[in-house]
Amino acid sequence: MLSVLLQERALCYNYRVLLWKNSDFKGKAMLELLSPAGSPEAVIAAVQNGADAVYMGLDGFNARRGAKNFSVTEFAKAVRYCHIRGCKVYVTLNTLVSDKEMEELVEMARVASDTGADAILVQDLGVAAVLREAVPDIPLHASTQMSIHNLAGALAAQQMGMTRVVLARELSLEQIRFICRNTTVEVEVFVHGALCFCHSGQCYMSSMIGRRSGNRGMCAQPCRMQYSLGGRKDNYPMSLKDSCLIDHLQELEDAGVACVKIEGRMKRPEYTAIVTGIYSKVIKNHHVPTEEEREILKNAFSRQGFTDGYFTGKKDDMFGVREEPERDAQRIYDDARRDYANSEAKRVNVRMYNRIVPDRHFQAVCVDEDGNQFAVEGPVPQRALKQQLTQELVRNQMTKTGGTPYEVTEIQTQLSDGLHLSASALNDARRQLISGLTEERGRPPRRRSGSVPPRPLERSVPKTPKMIFQFRSTEQMTPALAEMRPDYIYLPVDLMVTEFDAMMPFVEKGAVPVAVLPRIIYDRETEDVRNKLASLYQKGINECLCGNLGHIFIAREVGMNVRGDFGLNLHNSWALDMARQAGMMSATASFELRLAQIRDLSKSLDTELIVYGRLPLMVSDQCIISRSAGKCNCENPVQMSDRMGSVFPVVREYGCRNVVYNAHKLFLADKMEDLFGCGLWGVRMMFTTENPRECEEVARCYQGESDYTPNMMTRGLYYRGVE
Repeated sequence: MLSVLLQERALCYNYRVLLWKNSDFKGKAMLELLSPAGSPEAVIAAVQNGADAVYMGLDGFNARRGAKNFSVTEFAKAVRYCHIRGCKVYVTLNTLVSDKEMEELVEMARVASDTGADAILVQDLGVAAVLREAVPDIPLHASTQMSIHNLAGALAAQQMGMTRVVLARELSLEQIRFICRNTTVEVEVFVHGALCFCHSGQCYMSSMIGRRSGNRGMCAQPCRMQYSLGGRKDNYPMSLKDSCLIDHLQELEDAGVACVKIEGRMKRPEYTAIVTGIYSKVIKNHHVPTEEEREILKNAFSRQGFTDGYFTGKKDDMFGVREEPERDAQRIYDDARRDYANSEAKRVNVRMYNRIVPDRHFQAVCVDEDGNQFAVEGPVPQRALKQQLTQELVRNQMTKTGGTPYEVTEIQTQLSDGLHLSASALNDARRQLISGLTEERGRPPRRRSGSVPPRPLERSVPKTPKMIFQFRSTEQMTPALAEMRPDYIYLPVDLMVTEFDAMMPFVEKGAVPVAVLPRIIYDRETEDVRNKLASLYQKGINECLCGNLGHIFIAREVGMNVRGDFGLNLHNSWALDMARQAGMMSATASFELRLAQIRDLSKSLDTELIVYGRLPLMVSDQCIISRSAGKCNCENPVQMSDRMGSVFPVVREYGCRNVVYNAHKLFLADKMEDLFGCGLWGVRMMFTTENPRECEEVARCYQGESDYTPNMMTRGLYYRGVE
């Protein structure tokens, strides 16, 4: 029917109006507002309060497994509900996945793709590679768990086929603007909600303490707990206030940001409704938030107020804890629930065209802003005996869209004089148009579906793994350790530059020196790191260790060969193969894997494992050291104690960042047989706070020449695993 109407130019005053472009409906593209949906009710709350998109998780495999999440049936209903109302749906499959879990994850991705989800968020490099083959037509977004914090990281994600990157929460406006203006990939930024103390994707504290991995969606939030620091008990040195960038939305839009994101899938639907509603109004109306709106946001949820410290670079007042809710909080929640539960927001603009002429069936067309069209045919109009149809009568009946998400923004009717058509006929036509258009909008797209690619081919490994020493200070690099002839020594790039001669005894004994890059390198710091690598390259150092995908670009610019560090979170065979395809010489398997899982990996490139040391639990832009000492005193580590008496060393890293190390030292010297059975190319001893004598004793032990056992030791997660 529609094709007939489109061919008959007499339907409208100008036939070309039926060939609308989307731009006819929409003005300049504004920020996309992305809201959390931890439950079906939260979907309604977000959509009815103006969200342009929602993000949600299917059961399992997402960074908020503690949220209610969605069954397949609930998910399909939610996608249809959103798409009918012009809201996009992004699915969070942003956790690390083992080999045995990959098929199940792909099945969820197929559900998301077949149901019509608009994108999938991923963290795991192996998942990204597999989904590009298994569900090739659905866009992939790089989750904030991928630790993208500079332009190089955004470009690396773009080369992997990501259409959007979610930047680290720690970035300032200047950093965000620089990334946006130097890449074509879409950029998404968190603007409201909880701030992790650690860079997302680099936190292992929850998994090491209680086997609840933040990288697998089960974070127990140890950063919100009390610790003793600098002699002060019952302190909260890692609990940050929630972020609130509602005053900076125009700056973000001007910077080139495509999407702003609200955190909170673990929170109540009312919270989603309140925060989404306020942010939506500010974005769409381009107004400065009122004091009342600020107060409502604070009462909805905050930790002693909000912070924009990372965004503005003013990080002095970013700490806070959750207090008792304000008295008005429940009233605000009740009002929010009543509003979204009993209303249908007009979210979709439509245009209608009608033709009512003698001796022809009544015809009507409805077209929405996305180009969806539906046409209906009604009865033949009769000659009017009393009251004839008028343009106003037709308009009144055809624009009654109350209780639906549609608003008729324009109606044109070709109406001959002296005709009559009952109101019921017009109403029936309108209902059919709305129903038909709804079906068109809710219909999922046709997408291809492939299979899980086979596991990569495994390469041969040496009978005896390479011995690797990683040092943090020159004092640890004793002649006795050089005499043990390690195959490789890993040193921080800063240390290697300033104390180059200290490693020469090791090099003379055959050790290959490898420069270790910081896990976090902001764009303002890349030139410094690049210059240091270049100076080392000129001295004959040609290998470096990278813990972030983007840092490969920095290393390659000066000719360095690259090895992969633990920060890449390589958790499965496909992830290891992605490292190989990226040109890495070797890679470090995730220390959140069990030894049995590491053994069963299909290792397509040389794979090493950290087998000794205090594992790094967090890396943060916050300085616990200066907060403890009351001044900048970064050269002296501090100790942070929990309520159980465990002591966590905190040391300075490049850029005056802090690294929190585990209270217990990983020790596997008496498990070498298990390690040798894992098919490893190398085993790494990571020396951090040990004195020179401890380093020597540990190394002898791993070489079978000592029965030394450190105090407060742990087997890590290699036997017990994580949830």
